[in-house]
Amino acid sequence: MPTTLRLLTFNIAHGRGLSFYQGFHGEKKLRKNLEKIAQVVKTSRADIVALQEVDQDSHWNKHLDLLEIIQGHSGHMHQLYGINTTRTGKKQLSYGNGVLSRYPVHEWANNPFGQATLGEKGFLYAEIDVGNHHLPLINLHLDFRSRKRRIEQVEKIIAFITDRPHPGGNGQRLAPIICGDFNSGSERVDDAVTHLFHFVKGHGDYHLYPQGARTFPSHMPSKTIDFVLLPAPYKKTHTEVLRTYASDHRPVLVEFTFG
Repeated sequence: MPTTLRLLTFNIAHGRGLSFYQGFHGEKKLRKNLEKIAQVVKTSRADIVALQEVDQDSHWNKHLDLLEIIQGHSGHMHQLYGINTTRTGKKQLSYGNGVLSRYPVHEWANNPFGQATLGEKGFLYAEIDVGNHHLPLINLHLDFRSRKRRIEQVEKIIAFITDRPHPGGNGQRLAPIICGDFNSGSERVDDAVTHLFHFVKGHGDYHLYPQGARTFPSHMPSKTIDFVLLPAPYKKTHTEVLRTYASDHRPVLVEFTFG
């Protein structure tokens, strides 16, 4: 019988909600925002949650561990951080991408794109144990300022995919599910989404979601910059962009089957 899973990708904007800067909020307001995010996660019934802009220990949101707080409300058993920005001292920063899962993580690797102490991006790779199946996942966040830099970052992801085997059950080699905040749309032929999609299409039967729905900004979406790239043997059964104002992004939910 096929296994059904639900994957959610969501840029949570450091827990600030729709405000301009998380440092404007006190701890009580930040916790309330995080509860809203956790409610979105819980209501989505996602088995695997890929988060971007999630802080482990940063001054601007009162050193709260955002992933731990969301996990406490959502009920997911397993969590994984991929810290891309680290800064010590009075203005300490520690944040990046995160994964929540109902299933244990078999293996993982974090890959910052550089060493900037503010605004560094990267991608988190995880193999998630779903029965005897190792589901490979890449959770990414790309640069928002420069198309050239996004292409360079995608090239690093391509190199990682090319060099690393992605094992599945019974010795099967699987292409990874890729998701996250691309900070670019799929309509530009010379930008990150199309560049990566063209590569993976040459190495597997991939499909890009969402189709015909917008994710940013959440209060009045005008563009789609958050995506899930789903390869065979996973078969999409449902996809939607969830309407929420818990962040300036709207999350993308994809339900799929395999086996």
